[in-house]
Amino acid sequence: MMARLLPRRPGGHERGEPIPARVHLVGVGGIHMSAIAEMLLARRHLVSGSDLAASAITRRLQALGATVYIGHDAAQIGSADLVVTTAAAGEENPELRAARARGTPVAVRAEMVARLTAERDLLAVAGSHGKTTTSTLLALMLVHAGLDPLVLLGGQSRDLAALAPAREVELPAAGTALHDGSGVHAVIEADEYAGAFLHYAPQVAVITSVEPDHLDYYGSEERLRGAFSDFAARVVDGGALVVCADDPGAAALGAARERAGARVERYGIAAPGELTWRATRLRLNDDGGYDFVVRWDERELGDLSLRVPGRHNVLNALAALAAAMRAGVDFHRARAAASAFTGAHRRFDPHGEVALGGGVVTLLDDYAHHPTEVRATLQAARQRYAGRRLVGCFQPHTFSRSAYLLEGFRDCFEQLARLYVIPTYAAREPASAGLDGSALAREIERPEATYLADIESGADRIASELEPGDVFITLGAGPVDLLLPMVRARLLAMGAAP
Repeated sequence: MMARLLPRRPGGHERGEPIPARVHLVGVGGIHMSAIAEMLLARRHLVSGSDLAASAITRRLQALGATVYIGHDAAQIGSADLVVTTAAAGEENPELRAARARGTPVAVRAEMVARLTAERDLLAVAGSHGKTTTSTLLALMLVHAGLDPLVLLGGQSRDLAALAPAREVELPAAGTALHDGSGVHAVIEADEYAGAFLHYAPQVAVITSVEPDHLDYYGSEERLRGAFSDFAARVVDGGALVVCADDPGAAALGAARERAGARVERYGIAAPGELTWRATRLRLNDDGGYDFVVRWDERELGDLSLRVPGRHNVLNALAALAAAMRAGVDFHRARAAASAFTGAHRRFDPHGEVALGGGVVTLLDDYAHHPTEVRATLQAARQRYAGRRLVGCFQPHTFSRSAYLLEGFRDCFEQLARLYVIPTYAAREPASAGLDGSALAREIERPEATYLADIESGADRIASELEPGDVFITLGAGPVDLLLPMVRARLLAMGAAP
């Protein structure tokens, strides 16, 4: 039904360029960077790295044989033959300055991913939202079809971890971002920050959505959209661009590429006009997700059932299906993989329930940090937990994002009965870059937000104000999920039952 992908085109570096024996990674504790480190360790490279703080990820890398330094110092690059850096590390980083001074090659993370996938048929998932879920679903479809892809995700997947062979160093409970398969395909989450996705030349590129984000780097929405356009143009001759027709930004980009002669496949639920892939007859199922019928070029392929909630995940599944079938996966195998999918880590992630006063409090966590993501997550929660009170705690991610997306933040929390806001996860920014958490809380209109300046005392207040039957959800890309065990402990101390 689907033709096999055509031959590859090299993407900005020599194909087959060897990776040297000693590699040092700046920012090794990040999801993307740690997956690269783990892959290099498995391939018998000598790996060192540095990060600002120790974590479960850095400890795991140390157990696997990496030398990990906490903090940054010029001496830490040692005798590395190549230094790989996260885009978040500035030019003033002492390790990068030392490497350049002595002539050691320095590559950004996306350049390293391009080298690692140079000999593969590349399936790249980009978009303002939904990248991790879509790329995880796509990876699982290929694995279930026996294609054994190389996979590099931007989040962790328990489903992918379950398919990994037993290892001396156990995978984290959250799952893995890596599958170092031996097949001809590579599945990567192609993020737009700092133009990372412009290092790739995919056979199939998926664009789930295009909305304002990362304007701290791009400076304007126009430049951001231009970068997505450049990424779409990097699809190799004979390849395909898969775009979400329900998203205006992605749909406009697809139309422009089609006018330029590119092969474009559209997917959607509600979009008017002709679609290559459409989900129809959506209905809620007993797992809280959707069952729906998949149509391909007006031909009905069959039913697909999802356990994860939300219409946005129906779109994510359609995108993954389109890319997987272009890679040669049979629909029935792809459907089976999607039906077994339990979700990516920190994407509507359940954290159990606590009995309270004759009812229960359900605990959830989600990575949503953009107004569109927050709205989709809370709509999914309203769908799954109909009739129950939703209470949320949001941690803003970067000061600049709170400023340039302020209008969206004013009302994206409106499904919540109560909203708490904790201090901003600054990431790479000073407070002067935009609005802090306290200022954002004052601007939110629906519902009125309560600012909690301290997470410890904040956990006390949240626990004391939760009621039987509540669903409590933490939202944000920072470590807001650390609040959940604190709230659970306080509920139990108040006499609730686990």
